[in-house]
Amino acid sequence: MSLLSSLQNFDIDLNPNPVVALKVPSTENQEDVPFHVHRKGQLILTLQGGVTCLAPHAYWMVPANCAAWMPAGVPHSNRVTANAHVLFLYIEPDVPGLPQECCTLNISVMLREMIKHFADFPQDYAKKTYYADFAQIMLHELSLMPVERLSLPISDNSKIRTLADSLMENPGDRSSLDRWANRLAMSKRTFERFIKKETGMTFGRWRQQLHLLVAIRLLVTGSSVQTTAYELGYDSVTAFITMFKKALGKTPGRFLDER
Repeated sequence: MSLLSSLQNFDIDLNPNPVVALKVPSTENQEDVPFHVHRKGQLILTLQGGVTCLAPHAYWMVPANCAAWMPAGVPHSNRVTANAHVLFLYIEPDVPGLPQECCTLNISVMLREMIKHFADFPQDYAKKTYYADFAQIMLHELSLMPVERLSLPISDNSKIRTLADSLMENPGDRSSLDRWANRLAMSKRTFERFIKKETGMTFGRWRQQLHLLVAIRLLVTGSSVQTTAYELGYDSVTAFITMFKKALGKTPGRFLDER
Protein backbone atom coordinates (compact mmCIF):
# COMPACT_ATOMS: atom_id res chain seq x y z
CA MET A 1 0.00 0.00 0.00
CA SER A 2 1.35 3.45 -0.94
CA LEU A 3 1.58 6.51 1.29
CA LEU A 4 -1.21 8.27 -0.62
CA SER A 5 -3.60 5.32 -0.40
CA SER A 6 -2.95 5.03 3.34
CA LEU A 7 -3.92 8.65 3.83
CA GLN A 8 -6.97 8.41 1.60
CA ASN A 9 -8.33 5.60 3.77
CA PHE A 10 -7.80 7.54 6.99
CA ASP A 11 -10.15 10.39 8.01
CA ILE A 12 -8.38 11.61 11.13
CA ASP A 13 -10.55 14.67 11.72
CA LEU A 14 -13.44 12.46 12.82
CA ASN A 15 -11.46 11.13 15.78
CA PRO A 16 -11.97 13.24 18.96
CA ASN A 17 -9.00 11.87 20.93
CA PRO A 18 -6.24 14.39 21.86
CA VAL A 19 -3.66 12.55 19.77
CA VAL A 20 -3.87 9.73 17.23
CA ALA A 21 -1.01 7.98 15.42
CA LEU A 22 -0.74 6.63 11.88
CA LYS A 23 2.02 4.32 10.69
CA VAL A 24 3.10 5.17 7.15
CA PRO A 25 4.37 2.34 4.92
CA SER A 26 7.81 2.84 3.45
CA THR A 27 8.04 2.93 -0.34
CA GLU A 28 10.85 2.14 -2.75
CA ASN A 29 10.35 5.41 -4.62
CA GLN A 30 9.92 9.04 -3.63
CA GLU A 31 6.29 10.00 -2.98
CA ASP A 32 4.57 13.39 -3.01
CA VAL A 33 1.50 14.24 -0.95
CA PRO A 34 -0.19 17.30 -2.51
CA PHE A 35 -1.38 20.32 -0.54
CA HIS A 36 -3.98 19.43 2.10
CA VAL A 37 -5.17 20.66 5.49
CA HIS A 38 -6.33 19.06 8.76
CA ARG A 39 -8.58 20.16 11.59
CA LYS A 40 -5.93 18.69 13.89
CA GLY A 41 -2.26 19.62 14.04
CA GLN A 42 0.15 17.15 12.43
CA LEU A 43 3.55 15.93 13.60
CA ILE A 44 5.59 14.20 10.88
CA LEU A 45 8.29 12.07 12.53
CA THR A 46 11.04 10.67 10.31
CA LEU A 47 12.62 7.45 11.56
CA GLN A 48 14.61 6.74 8.39
CA GLY A 49 15.30 8.78 5.25
CA GLY A 50 13.84 12.27 5.05
CA VAL A 51 10.73 14.34 4.38
CA THR A 52 10.51 17.79 2.78
CA CYS A 53 7.45 19.80 3.84
CA LEU A 54 6.09 22.90 2.11
CA ALA A 55 3.78 25.32 3.95
CA PRO A 56 2.68 28.84 2.94
CA HIS A 57 5.84 30.58 4.17
CA ALA A 58 8.67 28.03 4.18
CA TYR A 59 10.14 24.70 3.19
CA TRP A 60 11.16 22.37 6.02
CA MET A 61 13.61 19.48 5.85
CA VAL A 62 12.90 16.65 8.28
CA PRO A 63 15.84 14.20 8.59
CA ALA A 64 15.79 11.06 10.71
CA ASN A 65 14.97 11.65 14.40
CA CYS A 66 13.44 15.03 13.69
CA ALA A 67 9.81 15.94 13.16
CA ALA A 68 7.93 18.65 11.28
CA TRP A 69 5.13 20.32 13.21
CA MET A 70 2.17 21.68 11.22
CA PRO A 71 -0.39 23.48 13.42
CA ALA A 72 -4.07 22.86 12.86
CA GLY A 73 -5.52 24.51 9.77
CA VAL A 74 -2.18 25.11 7.99
CA PRO A 75 -2.15 23.89 4.37
CA HIS A 76 0.97 21.88 3.55
CA SER A 77 2.43 19.26 1.23
CA ASN A 78 4.99 16.51 1.90
CA ARG A 79 7.69 14.86 -0.21
CA VAL A 80 8.93 11.57 1.25
CA THR A 81 12.29 10.19 0.11
CA ALA A 82 12.64 6.65 -1.18
CA ASN A 83 12.75 4.00 1.56
CA ALA A 84 11.78 6.51 4.23
CA HIS A 85 10.11 5.33 7.44
CA VAL A 86 7.66 7.90 8.80
CA LEU A 87 5.09 8.15 11.60
CA PHE A 88 2.32 10.75 11.78
CA LEU A 89 0.73 12.11 14.94
CA TYR A 90 -2.51 14.08 14.67
CA ILE A 91 -3.07 16.37 17.64
CA GLU A 92 -6.15 18.32 18.69
CA PRO A 93 -5.76 22.12 18.25
CA ASP A 94 -6.44 22.90 21.92
CA VAL A 95 -3.48 20.89 23.32
CA PRO A 96 -1.31 23.42 25.25
CA GLY A 97 2.43 23.94 24.94
CA LEU A 98 2.93 23.16 21.26
CA PRO A 99 4.40 25.71 18.81
CA GLN A 100 1.99 28.12 17.15
CA GLU A 101 4.03 28.18 13.93
CA CYS A 102 5.33 25.48 11.58
CA CYS A 103 8.79 24.25 12.58
CA THR A 104 11.20 21.31 12.71
CA LEU A 105 11.64 19.74 16.15
CA ASN A 106 14.60 17.68 17.35
CA ILE A 107 13.04 14.56 18.89
CA SER A 108 14.77 12.92 21.85
CA VAL A 109 15.46 9.18 21.84
CA MET A 110 12.96 8.66 24.66
CA LEU A 111 10.16 10.55 22.87
CA ARG A 112 10.90 8.77 19.60
CA GLU A 113 10.46 5.41 21.31
CA MET A 114 7.28 6.63 23.03
CA ILE A 115 5.79 7.65 19.68
CA LYS A 116 6.74 4.32 18.11
CA HIS A 117 5.07 2.52 21.02
CA PHE A 118 2.00 4.76 20.82
CA ALA A 119 1.61 3.99 17.11
CA ASP A 120 0.68 0.40 18.09
CA PHE A 121 -2.20 1.59 20.30
CA PRO A 122 -5.83 1.51 19.11
CA GLN A 123 -6.83 4.84 17.57
CA ASP A 124 -10.21 4.84 19.32
CA TYR A 125 -8.85 4.47 22.87
CA ALA A 126 -11.17 5.57 25.68
CA LYS A 127 -10.62 8.26 28.30
CA LYS A 128 -9.16 7.28 31.69
CA THR A 129 -7.27 4.33 30.26
CA TYR A 130 -3.57 3.49 30.06
CA TYR A 131 -3.59 4.66 26.44
CA ALA A 132 -5.04 8.06 27.32
CA ASP A 133 -2.58 8.56 30.21
CA PHE A 134 0.33 7.58 27.99
CA ALA A 135 -0.84 10.06 25.34
CA GLN A 136 -0.82 12.94 27.83
CA ILE A 137 2.73 12.14 29.01
CA MET A 138 3.89 11.91 25.39
CA LEU A 139 2.32 15.28 24.54
CA HIS A 140 4.02 16.89 27.54
CA GLU A 141 7.40 15.57 26.38
CA LEU A 142 6.69 16.84 22.87
CA SER A 143 6.13 20.36 24.19
CA LEU A 144 9.72 20.34 25.55
CA MET A 145 11.49 19.50 22.28
CA PRO A 146 13.88 22.14 20.83
CA VAL A 147 13.41 23.71 17.40
CA GLU A 148 15.96 22.93 14.66
CA ARG A 149 17.06 25.55 12.06
CA LEU A 150 16.05 23.46 9.07
CA SER A 151 13.70 25.73 7.16
CA LEU A 152 13.89 27.94 4.08
CA PRO A 153 11.72 31.07 4.15
CA ILE A 154 9.57 31.72 1.10
CA SER A 155 6.30 33.53 0.40
CA ASP A 156 3.21 33.02 -1.72
CA ASN A 157 4.80 35.09 -4.52
CA SER A 158 4.94 32.89 -7.62
CA LYS A 159 8.43 34.13 -8.57
CA ILE A 160 9.99 33.16 -5.25
CA ARG A 161 8.30 29.77 -5.47
CA THR A 162 9.66 29.30 -9.00
CA LEU A 163 13.14 30.25 -7.84
CA ALA A 164 13.01 27.88 -4.85
CA ASP A 165 11.67 24.99 -6.92
CA SER A 166 14.33 25.52 -9.59
CA LEU A 167 17.17 25.48 -7.09
CA MET A 168 15.71 22.51 -5.21
CA GLU A 169 15.70 20.53 -8.45
CA ASN A 170 19.10 21.82 -9.64
CA PRO A 171 21.03 22.93 -6.53
CA GLY A 172 24.33 22.93 -8.41
CA ASP A 173 23.19 25.92 -10.49
CA ARG A 174 25.69 28.60 -9.45
CA SER A 175 24.27 31.31 -11.71
CA SER A 176 25.19 34.82 -10.63
CA LEU A 177 22.80 37.26 -9.05
CA ASP A 178 22.72 39.15 -12.36
CA ARG A 179 21.68 36.05 -14.28
CA TRP A 180 18.90 35.19 -11.84
CA ALA A 181 17.66 38.75 -12.03
CA ASN A 182 17.51 38.47 -15.84
CA ARG A 183 15.62 35.17 -15.63
CA LEU A 184 12.96 36.81 -13.50
CA ALA A 185 12.87 39.93 -15.71
CA MET A 186 14.29 42.24 -13.03
CA SER A 187 17.25 44.50 -12.65
CA LYS A 188 19.96 43.34 -10.25
CA ARG A 189 18.98 45.96 -7.67
CA THR A 190 15.26 45.15 -7.94
CA PHE A 191 16.03 41.43 -7.60
CA GLU A 192 18.08 42.05 -4.45
CA ARG A 193 15.25 44.06 -2.89
CA PHE A 194 12.71 41.44 -3.98
CA ILE A 195 14.58 38.55 -2.32
CA LYS A 196 15.09 40.53 0.88
CA LYS A 197 11.41 41.48 1.04
CA GLU A 198 10.10 37.98 0.35
CA THR A 199 12.55 35.97 2.49
CA GLY A 200 14.16 38.36 4.98
CA MET A 201 17.59 37.28 3.68
CA THR A 202 20.11 38.29 1.05
CA PHE A 203 20.13 36.07 -2.03
CA GLY A 204 23.51 34.55 -1.07
CA ARG A 205 22.37 33.69 2.46
CA TRP A 206 19.03 32.35 1.23
CA ARG A 207 20.65 30.12 -1.41
CA GLN A 208 23.10 28.79 1.19
CA GLN A 209 20.20 27.85 3.46
CA LEU A 210 18.54 26.07 0.54
CA HIS A 211 21.80 24.20 -0.10
CA LEU A 212 21.80 23.09 3.54
CA LEU A 213 18.32 21.56 3.21
CA VAL A 214 19.19 19.83 -0.06
CA ALA A 215 22.46 18.57 1.44
CA ILE A 216 20.60 16.96 4.34
CA ARG A 217 18.11 15.37 1.95
CA LEU A 218 20.97 13.87 -0.08
CA LEU A 219 22.98 12.73 2.93
CA VAL A 220 20.10 10.95 4.69
CA THR A 221 19.29 9.04 1.50
CA GLY A 222 22.81 7.63 1.22
CA SER A 223 24.76 10.18 -0.81
CA SER A 224 28.40 10.52 0.29
CA VAL A 225 29.79 13.83 1.52
CA GLN A 226 31.90 14.08 -1.63
CA THR A 227 28.96 13.43 -3.97
CA THR A 228 26.76 15.86 -2.05
CA ALA A 229 29.36 18.60 -2.33
CA TYR A 230 29.58 17.97 -6.08
CA GLU A 231 25.78 18.00 -6.51
CA LEU A 232 25.61 21.38 -4.77
CA GLY A 233 28.28 22.85 -7.04
CA TYR A 234 31.00 23.35 -4.41
CA ASP A 235 34.56 23.70 -5.66
CA SER A 236 35.86 21.46 -2.88
CA VAL A 237 34.58 19.08 -0.23
CA THR A 238 36.27 21.24 2.40
CA ALA A 239 34.22 24.30 1.39
CA PHE A 240 31.01 22.27 1.69
CA ILE A 241 31.96 20.87 5.11
CA THR A 242 32.80 24.39 6.32
CA MET A 243 29.37 25.68 5.23
CA PHE A 244 27.59 22.75 6.85
CA LYS A 245 29.46 23.05 10.15
CA LYS A 246 28.94 26.80 10.30
CA ALA A 247 25.19 26.34 9.83
CA LEU A 248 24.57 23.38 12.16
CA GLY A 249 27.58 23.35 14.47
CA LYS A 250 28.71 19.90 13.33
CA THR A 251 30.26 18.24 10.30
CA PRO A 252 28.13 16.22 7.88
CA GLY A 253 29.71 13.01 9.19
CA ARG A 254 28.83 13.81 12.78
CA PHE A 255 25.35 14.89 11.76
CA LEU A 256 24.76 11.49 10.12
CA ASP A 257 26.22 9.61 13.09
CA GLU A 258 23.72 11.32 15.37
CA ARG A 259 20.85 10.28 13.10
